[in-house]
Amino acid sequence: MRISRREWIAAALVGGGSTACSKRLKTNEGAGRAGVLDIPLDGRVYATYRFGREWDKPFLFPLKTPSGVTVTRGWPVEPRPGESDDHPWHRGVIWGHGLINGYDFWRELGRDKTARLIPKAVPEGRTEGELFVVEAELDLVPPDGATIGRCRQRFGVRSTPQGVEVSAEIVVAADHGHGLTFGDTEDGGFGIRFDDAFRQDRGAKLLNSDGLVGSENIWGKRARWVQYSTEVGGKPASVSIFDHPSNFRHPTYWHARDYGLCAANPFGLHDFLRDPNQDGSETVGAGGKLAFRYRILVADGVTPVDEVERLFEAYGEE
Repeated sequence: MRISRREWIAAALVGGGSTACSKRLKTNEGAGRAGVLDIPLDGRVYATYRFGREWDKPFLFPLKTPSGVTVTRGWPVEPRPGESDDHPWHRGVIWGHGLINGYDFWRELGRDKTARLIPKAVPEGRTEGELFVVEAELDLVPPDGATIGRCRQRFGVRSTPQGVEVSAEIVVAADHGHGLTFGDTEDGGFGIRFDDAFRQDRGAKLLNSDGLVGSENIWGKRARWVQYSTEVGGKPASVSIFDHPSNFRHPTYWHARDYGLCAANPFGLHDFLRDPNQDGSETVGAGGKLAFRYRILVADGVTPVDEVERLFEAYGEE
């Protein structure tokens, strides 16, 4: 039995979890390592959810194509020789924001300056039909340690004829007696830090749903989806990221960098539009919530534009 989006969000907002499943993993069963939860499909692990206390926020790493090609940068989790070592908070697939009530939940500048997304309990993984689902409930904790809100994350991963599909649902709740203000900054969103092979200066192609190509043309622009494609170790691979039509300010703005970071960010208007008079901030009132949905398609080969568009349209109907 598969839990609907409406049922999951309702459970997230009241603090409950979904219960229908064929197998539930209460700890890191099958992973063999503390602070990790492997995501198995067809007997293989295509992604791992990492939530250990050594990290300031959870993330998916690594992320692989169906043939096993890793599309995420290794550093700082599992460094590879010669790869880039900038922005240590760019780890795999991640969600955060650089200004929530004035606190930085994106960059990591030391525990005395960094806000954290801390799991309230060990995240759970389970199968739901063809999906493997990871759910986590996180506290939004500024450097002073006083929780200001809650974030529920759900990642559903499955194998499809087109590739490995990761569906993400993020619900941020202002449930601590006051509102949450998402400030206007380019730093933040739902993003992925790619393997260095996806750098534009190494031959990667960066494309958006409007047909614009190159970071210089798609950064800060609104689009339904963005695709990065390249060759990794001589093998073609592509990653397409979809912004669900129900999302706040869809089609979203993209913090799509030439060095391999791509993040969907609906808040950074004055940065993206290069206009100090713009204000992309948004306040969620006390007791309210803000929900986001995204999908990532990780493919061997380059998924054709017409196929990406078809998959996006189908996603929009879900």
